[in-house]
Amino acid sequence: MSMRTLPLVFINLGGEMLYILDQRLQALNTSEDNSEKGVWSENDRKRVMNGIVGAMFSKDFMDELLKPQQLYSHRTLKTVLTRIAHASIMRLNPTSMDRLYELMVMAFKYQIFLCPRPKDLLLITYNHIDTIREFVKDTPVVVNQVDETHRKIIEVYSSLPEGEFQLLRQTLLIFFQDMHVRVSLFLKIQVQNPNGRFALSTSGPVPHGIDVPGLIRTFDGKGREVRRSEFPSGGSYSSSVREGCFELHGDRVIRLGMDMYTVNHPEETHTSKDTFVKTDNTPNLLAKEELNLLARLMGSMKAEKEPKAETGFWINLFTTDQEEEEEAGASGLAEEPLFEVINIQAMQDEQVTTELARIAGQFADEEPSGNLSSSKGDDLLAMMDDL
Repeated sequence: MSMRTLPLVFINLGGEMLYILDQRLQALNTSEDNSEKGVWSENDRKRVMNGIVGAMFSKDFMDELLKPQQLYSHRTLKTVLTRIAHASIMRLNPTSMDRLYELMVMAFKYQIFLCPRPKDLLLITYNHIDTIREFVKDTPVVVNQVDETHRKIIEVYSSLPEGEFQLLRQTLLIFFQDMHVRVSLFLKIQVQNPNGRFALSTSGPVPHGIDVPGLIRTFDGKGREVRRSEFPSGGSYSSSVREGCFELHGDRVIRLGMDMYTVNHPEETHTSKDTFVKTDNTPNLLAKEELNLLARLMGSMKAEKEPKAETGFWINLFTTDQEEEEEAGASGLAEEPLFEVINIQAMQDEQVTTELARIAGQFADEEPSGNLSSSKGDDLLAMMDDL
């Protein structure tokens, strides 16, 4: 397991969180009839972005994050990201944060699957950082924080060998292997199956420095090529024109890690002008539908005065199950359940309960390293309390 995985996970998940929040806040700001209460202004949106990005890229926090360490659990990561989100004037309820975390994880998992080379994980991270920098471009102090973190990432990861990047990618795949949440945007463009697993294409651009499959070259004993033959590769591939820039600024070439909720849906990697996909400059309706879905799932915002003079805002990204059923019934979209629901009532057995309690007590007594595992991430969480 790689000890350098945590910073990349945190930055990429944080970037996906900012993409979703930014698009939703912009949607609330551009309400045509202005009928929804507590509509966010453009100034509020910038304050939220500055607050979250400033907390994410604070010097002490990033110094702690960049230390070689094991990857945290999903629960700990979600807790840290929740505190990051609440460093701004915005507040999310637990249901909203749970669903938001699932969207963040599935987006990053899809990017890892499509990553041409293990080292290109850095380009995905840099795409996130570049977009985050654009969010706070009007606040020089926060921009300096982002640039300083970007320089540290370059310093730490640029010197790693290819084998370490391969180990890093394997660590990420293991970390996300049990996450199979369905995302409507992925389902509509048919890159995700109904069971939540991704359906990867056998076509597209090949990694930089790799030949397009379909050619067999035969060499003699002296290393001279004596024969060539072709075979059907089973897909339509294109070669890479150039390598993405790994510096502070530059063309990353690949589009993985960019905001997939914009009208230009950039979840594919484009490394050649001669791609098999026809270029279309029209607005992406699928991305718009995904945003509309987010809007329908969102609850209303309530502005409440905090004990301090600062005014905070609560925002519900997603409604509860009861509210969703009521909304579906009102709109005539209610459907019969696909599966029969079976209610099972188990009678409590006192003898069985006593025996289970005894066994659980034995496990608690035989776990000397429990304090070590439970304290993982405490330093970061304690640091977040000071933000």
